[in-house]
Amino acid sequence: MTTLTNRIEHKSIFTIQNIISGIILLVGLVLTFLRFTRGLGTVSNLSNNQPWGFWIGFDLLTGVALAAGGYVTGAAVYIFGNEKYHSAVRPAVLTGFLGYAMVVFALLYDVGRPWRLPYPFFVSQGVTSVMFEVGACVALYLTVLFLEISPVGLEWLGLKKTRNLAVKLTVLLTILGVILSTLHQSSLGALFLIAPSKLHPLWYSNYLPVFFFISSITAGLSMVIFEGSLSQRAYGEKMDAKHLKEKDDVALGFGKAAAIVLFGYFAIKVVGIAAGNHWNLLFTPYGLWFQVEMIGFVMLPCFLYSIGVRDKNLKLIKFAAGLTVFGIVLNRLNISLIAFNYRLPLSERYFPHWMEIGISVFIVTIGISVYRFIVTKMPVFYEHPEFEDLH
Repeated sequence: MTTLTNRIEHKSIFTIQNIISGIILLVGLVLTFLRFTRGLGTVSNLSNNQPWGFWIGFDLLTGVALAAGGYVTGAAVYIFGNEKYHSAVRPAVLTGFLGYAMVVFALLYDVGRPWRLPYPFFVSQGVTSVMFEVGACVALYLTVLFLEISPVGLEWLGLKKTRNLAVKLTVLLTILGVILSTLHQSSLGALFLIAPSKLHPLWYSNYLPVFFFISSITAGLSMVIFEGSLSQRAYGEKMDAKHLKEKDDVALGFGKAAAIVLFGYFAIKVVGIAAGNHWNLLFTPYGLWFQVEMIGFVMLPCFLYSIGVRDKNLKLIKFAAGLTVFGIVLNRLNISLIAFNYRLPLSERYFPHWMEIGISVFIVTIGISVYRFIVTKMPVFYEHPEFEDLH
C-alpha cells in the first residue's frame, strides 16, 4: 500500500482534470470578488419577485438532498446492524460532510449580508420560524458529520487515543444525525408551504415535508451507489480487499432499498394529487412536465432498480442510481424555480445569470477538489494498517 500510494502521489499535477479544475477555480475567484465588492445585482438575476434563485434551488435544496447518504448509510450500518455495508460508511459520511459544508459556503453568496448568518443563533433567535429550525439543524448536523468523519483525519495524523474516543461516539452521533436529518430534510419542504399561490398545484401539497424527507432517503441511497461507482473508477487502486469485496453487496442492498422507497414515494405523490383533486391538471403543459418527472425519474428508475437487483445486474443498478440522482436535482429545481411563480409571463420569469451558475460550478469544484485530496491522502477507501484491529 505504501509503495502504491507513493507512486500515485508523485504523478504530475498537470493533468487535464487538474487544469480544468484550476481554470474553474480561477474564474470562480473572479466572480467571488465581483459578488462581494459590487453586490448581488452584478452576478445574479435575483429580484423581489424571485429572491431565491439557482443558489437556493441547486446549492441548498439539491445539495442537502444529495448529501443524505451520510445519515442513510450510518443508519443502515450502526442502527439496523447491516455490517456488510460498513465499507460504504466513510465515503458516504465524507460526501455528506463536504456536501453540507458547501451548502453553508454557498449561503455566503446568497445572503445579502453574509456576516449576519450567525445572528439567529447569537443575537436574535426566531425560534418559531421554520427557517431557524432548518439553520439550527444544518449547523448541528454539520458538526455531527465533522465528528463522524474525524477518525479518518485522526488516523492519518496518528492520534490514536483521540481517534479511539471519537470512534466510541459513533452510534450516538449516528442516532443524533438521523434525528437532525429527519427534521431539516422535511423542513426544507415546509418552507414552500407558505407559498401556495406561487408554486404550481401539482408540486404544491400539504405533504411537501413528507415528500422532501422520503425523496432524501432515495437520494442518499442512490448517491452512495453513484458515488461508489465513480470512486471505484477513479480511486480503485486505493481500495483494499474489504472495500472491493463489499462494493457489490452495497450496490445490490441499496438498490433494493431504493426501489422500495421510490415506489413508496410515487404512491404518496399520487395521494397528494388525489388530496388536492388536481387530476385535471395532468394534461396541461405543466402537467406533462410533471409526468416526465414522475414517470421518467421515479417509476423508471424504480423499475430498473428492481430488474437490476433481481438479475444482479450491477450496470443497470448504477444507471438507475444516476437517473435517480438527476431526478432529485430536477425535482428540487422544479419546486424552487421552474414551477415557482408559474403565473408570471415568461418575460418576467426568473432565469439564472451565467455568473450564478458559474459560482455554483466553482463551489462544486471546491468540494470535489477537497474530496480528492482527502481520499488520496487519508484512509477512506482502506483501513489504516495501524488501526485494522480497532474497526
